[in-house]
Amino acid sequence: MKSNSEHYRQAGVDINAGYRAVELMKESVARTMIPGVVSGLGGFGGLFMPDLSGMKNPVLVSGTDGVGTKLKLAFQMDRHDTIGIDCVAMCVNDVLCCGAKPLFFLDYVAVGKNVPERVAAIVSGVAEGCVRAGCALIGGETAEMPGFYAEDEYDLAGFCVGIVDQEKIIDNSCIRAGDVLIALPSSGVHSNGFSLVRKALNTENRDLRAPVAALDGQGLGEALLAPTRIYVKPMLQLMAQVNVKGVSHITGGGFYENIPRSLPGGMGAFVERKALRTPPLFHLIAREGDIPTEEMFSTFNMGVGMSVIVAAPEADRALHLLQQAGEAAYIMGEVRQSDTPLTLC
Repeated sequence: MKSNSEHYRQAGVDINAGYRAVELMKESVARTMIPGVVSGLGGFGGLFMPDLSGMKNPVLVSGTDGVGTKLKLAFQMDRHDTIGIDCVAMCVNDVLCCGAKPLFFLDYVAVGKNVPERVAAIVSGVAEGCVRAGCALIGGETAEMPGFYAEDEYDLAGFCVGIVDQEKIIDNSCIRAGDVLIALPSSGVHSNGFSLVRKALNTENRDLRAPVAALDGQGLGEALLAPTRIYVKPMLQLMAQVNVKGVSHITGGGFYENIPRSLPGGMGAFVERKALRTPPLFHLIAREGDIPTEEMFSTFNMGVGMSVIVAAPEADRALHLLQQAGEAAYIMGEVRQSDTPLTLC
């Protein structure tokens, strides 16, 4: 396909570059195809036929998010093939908290200048995230917006839909005092708090590729761009075999905002500080930014990307299943009767 819109190109929008980007991303998108996909790229809508067998009352669960100012690090590093994983993770991990299995994903990429190879790299990351989540990338949009974004900058957002049987929706109704909090480690900062990260570490005025002793010689840019972990597959395996009472995706607002969201009134999460396995990157951010501990736990995941609540008698089995699935899960605390939603003890 070729466009003859020469005046549009002179205005800054190259339709042919858009066609080229779609051709380059087709192979990545093909990796995400799963049973249920009805349509391919190029239509006005993405079609998906879910398998409802075995479900009494199927409920759709949706989630949408972006990557935030972590994109600034991708620009600075000129690394664009992992940021899409973050975009998928932020959406699928959220719907997972309801007990839902992600079905399909759509992305939106807005660019100052459509460089087909760069757009294809971004979408390759989105596709990789979908593969890790077991969902399909069934559509999306690339918008070229000259004068709105700088030529070498872009924004990225996404949207996913999952499904869960109504009787298996995870809520906080069965949580009791004595239940156990299990931590699933993060891969780093994930995709929240990067405005503070960039300020604290002065990222715009330092060599992000230079080895950092506090990070065992890893470059700061590489550490910060580590993609958000996607917990879908191990968590779905866990949910199929253990009664999971609550799940929290630790994103913006850190421990203090997210863990209480999975608790009923009158219950509080008591997290043991000594049990936490906080990576050196967070200590570096706190030290260089002179950030108090409470504020760190109010902003970042501190090494815990997801928390899971199970009954104490099922904790060992839950840990075993998660560890079998590749998660270095560990117990970080318990639920108690309390008027304080979260206590670090």
